[in-house]
Amino acid sequence: MRNLISYTTALAVVALLTPSSRAADIVDTAVGAGNFKTLAAALGAADLVDTLKGKGPFTVFAPTDEAFTKLPEGTVATLLKPENKAALASILAYHVVPGAVMAEQVVELSGATTVNGQRVDIKVDDNGVMVDGARVVTTDIKCDNGVIHVIDSVILPADKTIPETAAAAESFKTLLAAVGAAGLAETLGSEGPFTVFAPTDEAFGVLPAGTIATLLKPENKQQLIDILTYHVVAGRVYSPDALAAKNATTLQGTTIAIAPTESGASVNNAKLLTTDLDASNGVIHVIDRVLIPTGKKVDARKMIFDALASGVPMYNSGHHASCANLYQKTMERVMECTPDAKMRSQMKMVLAAAKRERSSMERAWILRRGLDKMYVQLP
Repeated sequence: MRNLISYTTALAVVALLTPSSRAADIVDTAVGAGNFKTLAAALGAADLVDTLKGKGPFTVFAPTDEAFTKLPEGTVATLLKPENKAALASILAYHVVPGAVMAEQVVELSGATTVNGQRVDIKVDDNGVMVDGARVVTTDIKCDNGVIHVIDSVILPADKTIPETAAAAESFKTLLAAVGAAGLAETLGSEGPFTVFAPTDEAFGVLPAGTIATLLKPENKQQLIDILTYHVVAGRVYSPDALAAKNATTLQGTTIAIAPTESGASVNNAKLLTTDLDASNGVIHVIDRVLIPTGKKVDARKMIFDALASGVPMYNSGHHASCANLYQKTMERVMECTPDAKMRSQMKMVLAAAKRERSSMERAWILRRGLDKMYVQLP
């Protein structure tokens, strides 16, 4: 009897250790299916294999090999080249949503924000579920770090910047001329991301006669900058999040109010005409009025001064982590109201360096030096 028990126990252990009894991660599941060879090759070329073999969880809308063949001839070969690694990674990340979102949850959504940062549209009709222009053909392939839904086409993220997207729409000529005159084209074309509440040409047309011509004069550049940056919010803020937040701090330094209306939504006194137009570095919401700044601007220099005044005694008394957290929040807040592309890039680098530092003492000093530099550079 003892031998029989030992033999049975041994069989149970062997069964637990066999590959077929272990749940597979997303990558191994896709490779094992046999019809995702192109996707697997692309993940390897983009260095995303380890990410999708990680803890997750992730939801992957996985294009089949046949889906990749629908792309224009030569597209896949071009994307797999080392020099196009960033573009490939962006496309693949657009197929991944954080969390495990099962089919019964997907059908309740109108969209989902991807790891790429952009939002995919989700529509349900009598024929099934569409994710952007791709149809979901198989759902709920469960993996030990998420779930796979199979789609019949490759979905592509927006690849034009905010100014390029606005130019392609051909209804923002006045806005783009003003952005150029204000010297903000580089900022709005930079990495961002930004959310722009974009007045149409018609919106500028209802301003008092001569207003635009006056604002475009060199001597009125700062006033023009203030007006334009009052239409820009740091980060990629989609309409549901904007409505939930109710207000947002602009790059100009004051806040705008966002509220639902009987016919849709408004930003201050402007009506939202179209929402959630994706760009590679942000999102555009179209409005029917030019927003005019009111209220007191955020004084970034004073914000830094106050943070240092509180942080120095905090650090000296041994509360290094609290000091570092204060400096980090201050720098993030300053970034929200700083339109200068170069300064924003510098602050991003400082925040990234601080994030990599494990010692709270060193993290505080990295951020302190960054704030000191910003204080000198800010007007």
